[in-house]
Amino acid sequence: MKIYRMFKDYLIEKRLWEVFIYLFFGGLATVVNIVSFTLSYQVFDLNWPISNTISWILSVLFAFVTNKVWVFQSKTESFKELIWEFSKFIFARVVSFGMDMATMYLLIDLLHTGNLIAKLITQIIVVVANYVFSKVFIFKKVEIIEDEKADSSPR
Repeated sequence: MKIYRMFKDYLIEKRLWEVFIYLFFGGLATVVNIVSFTLSYQVFDLNWPISNTISWILSVLFAFVTNKVWVFQSKTESFKELIWEFSKFIFARVVSFGMDMATMYLLIDLLHTGNLIAKLITQIIVVVANYVFSKVFIFKKVEIIEDEKADSSPR
């Protein structure tokens, strides 16, 4: 546990903890995506677009929870705020899903790359895009600026 604490403190000092934890949970979301894609495609014999859609839905739900709770530690005051945050998250993920589907189409149908190789390549692109979307547009941190009494008092 001491090694973990030292590692975490080092990353926090270098301002890399959020990126690290995002990549950790992004990696887990990628595992959810790839495993569910493989099961859908190979075990249940679904075509790649349907398999990709199923894997996308499962990984997006997983990612929302992990990003909200552990990565960006986003707090919402009301159910309405939660729905707004989730809506922005889904919108951004639909955009990255479009990127995912277009890249899969390019790699599988046009360039005849193997399905799993194509899936791995698309996941790298999607993880980077999703971090940017989440950091910039979805889970914004609100900073509270304290009024200093010295600035407001007469001199």
